[in-house]
Order: sequence, then C-alpha cells, then structure tokens
Amino acid sequence: MGEDWQNGGFGLYIHWPFCQAKCPYCDFNSHVSRKIDQKQWLNGYLAELDRVGSETSGRVLNSIFFGGGTPSLMDPDVVAEILSKVQTLWPSANDLEVTLEANPGSVDAGRFAAYRQGGVSRVSMGVQALNDRDLQRLGRIHSVDEAKAAFEIARTTFGRVSFDLIYARQDQTLDAWKAELREALSMAIDHLSLYQLTIETGTAFGDRYAKGKLRGLPEDDLAADMYQVTGDICAEAGLEGYEVSNYAKPGSESRHNLIYWRYGDYVGIGPGAHGRVTLNGQRYATECSRNPTKWLEAVETGSAENIRRAITLPDQADEMMMMGLRLSDGIDLARWEKLSGRPLNPEHIAHLQDIGMISHSGDRLFATQDGRMVLNTLLAEILVE
Repeated sequence: MGEDWQNGGFGLYIHWPFCQAKCPYCDFNSHVSRKIDQKQWLNGYLAELDRVGSETSGRVLNSIFFGGGTPSLMDPDVVAEILSKVQTLWPSANDLEVTLEANPGSVDAGRFAAYRQGGVSRVSMGVQALNDRDLQRLGRIHSVDEAKAAFEIARTTFGRVSFDLIYARQDQTLDAWKAELREALSMAIDHLSLYQLTIETGTAFGDRYAKGKLRGLPEDDLAADMYQVTGDICAEAGLEGYEVSNYAKPGSESRHNLIYWRYGDYVGIGPGAHGRVTLNGQRYATECSRNPTKWLEAVETGSAENIRRAITLPDQADEMMMMGLRLSDGIDLARWEKLSGRPLNPEHIAHLQDIGMISHSGDRLFATQDGRMVLNTLLAEILVE
C-alpha cells in the first residue's frame, strides 16, 4: 500500500451529477434531469462501492464526500444506504468526516434531519452571494432570504457547516465585498470557502466573456486587493486561511479536501469522478465515464471506471507540489525529493525566498500569501530543474 497514501489519508468521493438548474459559471459535471430513478442510482453506487472496496479493503477511511451536482437532491434513504454499505467495506477513523454538498433551494428541516440520522456529519452549502441581484447574475435559483433560512436549518442540525461565497463578481467594489464578508462571518460556524470568480471555457460565462458581453469584472489589482482583505478579515474573525480559498477555525478544516491537498489516496465513484489510488505500491489516476446514462450502463458491466493510468514518480512529485503549495503549511520536502529523485534547484528557491514568494522551515516548503496569489507562475519557477 506504500507510505504515500498514508501520509495524506484515505477518502471516498461520491459524485451526484444532477442539479435543478445549470449555473453559468459552472464547469463541473452536472446535468438537469426531470426524472431521476433514485433506486437505480442507489444500486449503481452500491455496485461501484463493492468494486472499489474489494481492491482497497483494510484501509482506514478518513472521510466521505458527496459532491455534485447537488447531492441534497438525493433521497436521504439513498445516502443512508450508501453510508451503511461503506461501513461494511472499510474500517473508519474515529473522527470520520461525512460531508454532503447542499444548495439552499433544496433544503428543508426534515430532509436535513434525515441526512444526519443516516450518518452525514458535515454540510457544505453553495450560498455564493449575499445579495439577490448578484445571485440572479450567477444563475442561482435561491434568494438571500432562502439561503439564510437554509443555513439556519443546517446550523441547528449539524455541528459542522461550511458555506461557499464567490467574490470578484461583476461590478463588485472592495467595500461591498468587505461588508458582505463581514456579514458572512457573523453567520459562519467554523469554515468558509471563498472563491474568486473564474471564467472557464465551455461555460455560459465563458461564451459571454469570449464575445465581450461579460462586463464589469474586476481588474487584476482589485481582485488581488479582494484576496488580501479576505485573508485579513477572516483572520480577525478567527478563521485562518489554511488553503488558497478556504478559511477555518483551527481543527475545523475540511478533512476530505486536506486528503487532496496532502496528496493522499481517494476513491472516486459516480459520473466523471476522479481518484488517486495506490495499489501494490503503484499510484494510479482513475476517472469514471462522464455521461450519467452511460455511467449507469457501464456499472452493470463493471466498466464505469474508464481510465486507470499509472502515474510515474516524477509526475507524482509534480502533482504533490501543485496540491501542497495551496496549503498554508506547504509540503514535506523529504517526501517530494523521494518521489522526484532530485532536490529542488537551490538558486531558484533562494531567489523566490528573497522576493517573498516562498518560505522554508525545517523540512517544509510553503508559499507565502503573496506566492499563493500567483500560484501557477510560482509552480513553474519552483519545478524548473
């Protein structure tokens, strides 16, 4: 099994591909469908769990994450049966974290209580904005009042609740973002995910942007200022920026996402789900069929996972660096050098330290806040041989 996955932990990602509506900024594998046979989907997930469970039995499971799409459209009985099945396949860590993503429009008290009873311990809510005009611009189908009501249900049902906001939106000023962030922090329990709006090709926003029709996006300097004040204001409220876009009270970080960033192992099931799994000492990248109908058909023949690619040690080192530098506590250099088979270029490292982009402490290398703002450029510099 190797020590690489043990350093980062072991998690399970389950992808639910359906949404009530497709958001114009979203490039996730999500689909709108009027009719969903929940029983058929449950059977598909259970079959896939058997398949991946037989390959990875005995590993201690640290986290389960229901992502999407909108997993809060799943019947609570489906979620409960999946979690019951998982218990038969792997031993669980004492602090197993079970997260379910939810959209405010699909929240009601009875449904959330049923998720909790079924084994969900943490909810991540896609709020995205705290004013109605921007919610409409973002294609969200809930209002601010609905989001606050849903959040209130979540916080009274679950001990751990996170919610997402998107900033650097059209026509958003720095002062408006500061006020909105302070309002969010007055609601927050222990975790916030705060994402800068990115325009992805293949999305409705991407098409509009390409035609010059997506106006009012902030200039780079304003976006950088927004990132800076986000970290400052969250820190004042006791939520540390432990990752580029994630802020938490100490001990309340997303354990599942930490597995990704610490380059642990995780199994991905469901349409389009990705995984990183170490089997017999070799680490593999896995991916499942993207189309929901084709995925269900493939499950019946045991071929829902349509890609399994062995990752070379140098590529593992690059992936580990790309994920780990997103974290405030960075990467373990000894582990990186073991994978890459070489040390980092000392001249490049010294230069990046001199200009305040990275820091070096003992056996750990990490990007400073300035460095995390230009992470892709920084990675290219660090990985030069």
